[in-house]
Formats: sequence, C-alpha cells, structure tokens
Amino acid sequence: MTDTNNMYDSVKEAFAPVNEAFKNFQNMEVPEAARDFVKRSANTAKERTAEVYAGSERVTTAIESAVADGVSEAAKIGRNIQQAIYQDAEAFFEGIDKLASAKTINEAVQIQSDLARARGEVIMSRAKSTTEYLGKLVANGTRSVQDNFAKAYNKNA
Repeated sequence: MTDTNNMYDSVKEAFAPVNEAFKNFQNMEVPEAARDFVKRSANTAKERTAEVYAGSERVTTAIESAVADGVSEAAKIGRNIQQAIYQDAEAFFEGIDKLASAKTINEAVQIQSDLARARGEVIMSRAKSTTEYLGKLVANGTRSVQDNFAKAYNKNA
C-alpha cells in the first residue's frame, strides 16, 4: 500500500505546477481595455441593428397599407419574423456585453451557459407559439374552404 501512496504522491508532485498554472489561468483577469472595446463594438452593432429593424418596419407598414386581407396575414407573419430576428440580435449583443464584463474564464463560462439555456427556452417558446398559430390558420382556412363549397353547392341546387 505504501508503494501506491508513494506513486500517487509522485504523480501529484509532478502535476502540481500544471494544476497551479490551470488555477491561475481560470482566474486570469480580462484587461479592461478589451472589455471596453467589445462593449463599444456591441453597442455600435446594436444601434445599427435597431436602424435596420426600423427601416424594415416602415417597409412592412407600406406593404400592409397597399395590399388587402390575404397579404395582411403574410405581412403579419413577416412582421413576427422581423421581430424575432431583432430580438435575437438584441439578445446576442446583450450576451456579448455580459461576456465582455466577465473578469475570469470561469465567470465567462457560467455566463455563456446561462445564455445558452435562455436561448433554448426562447426557441422552445417560439416553436410552441408557431405550432399554435399554424393550427389556427389551417383551421380557419379549412372553415373558409368549407363555407365556399357550401355556398357554391347551394347556388347549384
């Protein structure tokens, strides 16, 4: 048993510098200038994304006012897609901002993990909403087709 303990202690001693270096690496601080640069870049990109979103909103409004019912539904879908893209971009830039605030690697890993979990929840929520919306659309479309067939049948009878 002593040989095993001696061997264990030898291995432990051999890897002590590696363990110490890894601990130091995990707690290494990210320079303030690097964090500020990432934050400024993210804010600039976020502002540009907001400008593009505002432009797309104006285009969608123009399309909606120019066309009738059927296209109105398509425009609503388009607007929802635009909104989702904008929200995703905002969340991405907020995530970068949070990551840039991390002072250690461990803190950055935790932030990234939290962001990934939140992203998954958003995706699941959107999938559920989309499924419900499409179900209602199909039901309404089917009802409309049935009504039109009934009207056509009654006219021929």
